[in-house]
Amino acid sequence: MNVPVWVNGRLVEPEQATVSVFDHGLLVGDGVFETVKCVGGVPFALTRHLDRLLVSATRMGMAEPDVEFVEAGVRACLAQAPSWPLGRIRISYTSGPGPLGSDRGGTDGTVVVIVADQKPFPVTADVTVVPWARNEHGALAGVKSTSYGENVLALAYAKARGGGEAIFGNLAGNLCEGTGSNVFVVRDGRIVTPTLASGCLAGITRALTLEWCGGAEEDLPLSALAEAEEAFLTSTTRDIQPIRTVGETVLPTAPGPVTAKAMRVFAERSAADVDP
Repeated sequence: MNVPVWVNGRLVEPEQATVSVFDHGLLVGDGVFETVKCVGGVPFALTRHLDRLLVSATRMGMAEPDVEFVEAGVRACLAQAPSWPLGRIRISYTSGPGPLGSDRGGTDGTVVVIVADQKPFPVTADVTVVPWARNEHGALAGVKSTSYGENVLALAYAKARGGGEAIFGNLAGNLCEGTGSNVFVVRDGRIVTPTLASGCLAGITRALTLEWCGGAEEDLPLSALAEAEEAFLTSTTRDIQPIRTVGETVLPTAPGPVTAKAMRVFAERSAADVDP
């Protein structure tokens, strides 16, 4: 079992892993998920990820997932996984089988855990600002929902233009987030990231970067990204990744001194504590 899969309490071979065609996660995207980094077979910040899974499910109005049950699935998969230098744990939780419309079926939820190899991201990122805005007032703002069609479209738009990540503004015209990342800029030597009120996800790596490296949360105009002295992305599987270009604009340096220091601090702190 090169890619361990756990479905509702059972380890199964990948080709035998199935969920109902009536599952609301498939039919209407009625689910939440987490991606957890795994280094040498050890998950990073698993407690924080499970806590956020619970928060996302609650905000979706779903039944609370049994986080101990989910963690058991993670441990079972990791016990079967090869010893990859870097792995990716995907936890998905849906409301379970339901009607073909938006009403829920009132059945037990579906829990799926998958562990796979994760290729390292490039040393620097080229990003593209997309023409669609995040709705910071929407029902799913800040929720890690499985409704990811908007992100799929945005990332394809960015890649067609040479970018490796797509960046969203919000309806207020402020900087928000990437499709699978939070964004930071350096202004006057200060690390700054959009507030959660911008509609961005409360990223685990975002929070740890603020705690360990300092910085502020502020509303930033979308233009601040291309005008930054330095900028970087954060996410579970990339940690801190310097931004090299924003569209056609090449930033002064990647990584700059502030970003490079943040990268060193994050690497040291995360190595010292795998469940901060």
